[in-house]
Amino acid sequence: MTDKMIARKADGIGWLVFNNPDRHNAVSLEMWEAAIRIIADFRADPEVRVIVVRGAGEKSFVSGADISKFDDERAQEAAVKRYEDATEGTYSALRAIEKPTIAMIQGYCIGGGANLAVCCDLRICSETAKFAIPAAKLGLGYGYARIRRLMEVVHPSFAKEIFFTARQFDAEEARTMGLANRIVPQTELETYVTDYARTIAGNAPLTVTAIKQIVNEALKDEADRDLALCDRLVKACFDSEDYAEGRRAFAEKRKPNFKGR
Repeated sequence: MTDKMIARKADGIGWLVFNNPDRHNAVSLEMWEAAIRIIADFRADPEVRVIVVRGAGEKSFVSGADISKFDDERAQEAAVKRYEDATEGTYSALRAIEKPTIAMIQGYCIGGGANLAVCCDLRICSETAKFAIPAAKLGLGYGYARIRRLMEVVHPSFAKEIFFTARQFDAEEARTMGLANRIVPQTELETYVTDYARTIAGNAPLTVTAIKQIVNEALKDEADRDLALCDRLVKACFDSEDYAEGRRAFAEKRKPNFKGR
């Protein structure tokens, strides 16, 4: 495991930290591959109910690929494929995980950082956040999956604007587009996100998981939707011990203690 990635767990929250602040948290191959392992660990741990993705320091969330590593990691065809598999593996793992995810964004959220952010369920940023996908300034191609994920967050016309202009959008522009859920002062961001994550972690995990998966099914093309899965998820909530606990807690005017079963 590289020291450029940090994983920690506390209060039901798994923190996935891109730790390369000297390079604005630019991401190397080993960091992407480590991120996949960390997400898998969070997924398997029942004590982790919410995942927060962030960058180290205060200047950047993730600023994209570490260009200084390109000669080593992206010069040959096989190396390019390994790098693309690692980045797409991280995006897919984060997008597919049943647990809710929050991107805590401050400073630069560029290229791969923006792709990472849109794979999260929620994006909470400070007023310093800057979003961009500069592919058109680099001559890069963008595949269907990554464009589709962006369009699940913003309107197609905004997706086109982000790509066509390749410029940086500030936090308020991002909120207007739907790219940011909330903007909070820089000095309050970590506390706010931690409290928000704790609130989610305290709710019924089966309900939260069901909502996330059903929303994801609704976003698919109609022919690809698994409505039977949606029915099973809802039934699992009503059949759970947590449903009984929620009713008891409401009657007893106390906070419920949900177990996720």
